[in-house]
Amino acid sequence: MNSEYEVVIGLEVHVQLTTATKIFCGCSTAFGNAPNAQTCPVCLGLPGALPVLNRQVVENAIRTGLATDCRIAPRSIFARKNYFYPDLPKGYQISQFELPICEHGHLDIPLDDGTSKRIGITRIHMEEDAGKLQHGETPATADSSFVDLNRACTPLLEIVSEPDMRSADEAITYLKKLHQMVKALQVCDGNMEQGSFRCDANVSIRPWGQAELGTRAELKNINSFRFIKQAIEYEVERQADVLESGGKVIQETRLFDSTSGTTRSMRGKEEAHDYRYFPDPDLVPLVIDADWIERVRDALPELPEAKRARFVRDYGIPAYDAGVLTQNHEVSSYFDTTVAAGADPKQASNWIMGEVQRRLNDAGSEISAAPVDPAMLAGMLKRIADKTISGKIAKTVFDEMWKSGTDADTIIEAKGLKQVTDSGAIEAIINDVIANNAPQVADYRAGKEQLLGFFVGQVMKASKGKANPAAVNDMLKKKLQE
Repeated sequence: MNSEYEVVIGLEVHVQLTTATKIFCGCSTAFGNAPNAQTCPVCLGLPGALPVLNRQVVENAIRTGLATDCRIAPRSIFARKNYFYPDLPKGYQISQFELPICEHGHLDIPLDDGTSKRIGITRIHMEEDAGKLQHGETPATADSSFVDLNRACTPLLEIVSEPDMRSADEAITYLKKLHQMVKALQVCDGNMEQGSFRCDANVSIRPWGQAELGTRAELKNINSFRFIKQAIEYEVERQADVLESGGKVIQETRLFDSTSGTTRSMRGKEEAHDYRYFPDPDLVPLVIDADWIERVRDALPELPEAKRARFVRDYGIPAYDAGVLTQNHEVSSYFDTTVAAGADPKQASNWIMGEVQRRLNDAGSEISAAPVDPAMLAGMLKRIADKTISGKIAKTVFDEMWKSGTDADTIIEAKGLKQVTDSGAIEAIINDVIANNAPQVADYRAGKEQLLGFFVGQVMKASKGKANPAAVNDMLKKKLQE
């Protein structure tokens, strides 16, 4: 990035709420149904249809506001945001403007130097989503566009940050933490491909030391962390090139082209007065008393930061492990349940971050779809701990568990995988190995101690991997020194 300018970034994040029905009607919010199958007179904007506020939307907004240390407004107002577009059936969007439900919060993000930075949150407000335009994709429909209003009236939270971020990396760190938080709160599924979590980035630059903000461009509706980073970095360089060539940056909305990695002008950026906001006459002011806020606060789940600290404090696992495990709410719950079922925390952490996650990645699945549940994993880890099986045999057992969904004890018994721990049986195998490898024994006793690994391998091969490796090492060293 051009070092002559300071980068200034503010983000507007749209979070689709995980309610069963829409914000102002009883239509389903399910994703992927046939176009216009989830509509009614309210979300179609038909004359005489009146909106009724979904209480769960309000609860989710309060949860998010409390988690970001916002002030929850005792009285907030819904407003009409007026603009005309084919996917907006009423000709206005019901949103909030002057009196939003949450204001003046923050989110602290970690920096590379080990410190943290506080990103201010200006406001969080509730609003309805618009529909979706589908442009013709076949030769027969190439000149046509279609409107799908299934998404119209779907509940959103818009989370608006202060312009406190100074690089694309800071913006991505903030977004990832926010994404993690709304999933942990269970207010959003976080599915960026389906548009459940999407971002508009306001980007400007200014000469170092200048207090006044530069003219900003809004990068619209980007739905992946990688593309957001690329879009911001390109836009910073574009604005710097404009200023360096003697031009002026204009305030506008720009789209990001992921194929070329560039942004292009979409339209001039509207100001608030362009939308002619006014209070929605069909919705009364929303009043939230202190008791309601405290009930929501009492029901808040453990947030990722608190969970990371608990994992390190209570389970004694490294901070790195705790950070990886708490990146995903479902993964952290899987780990918690595995340990609660009797597994050693560090062993559980290693297996979840290793074998479990690798197989899920290969299958493109979430941990909720894992055929090995926490109780099954804990059962296998306990068989390692009590030396019924070795770590090497455990991989064979786990592979069979993953394929069949059968528990470890059943597999170990059926396949005869119990580890040989009887010293007499191990000693007999060692005696045979020593007797059959006289040249290597002579070399070892002459000083080639690295041959110990050869002998261990021979014993493990002869025992079909069932001999206890620690016992094999100890007994071999003694026998070879005789």
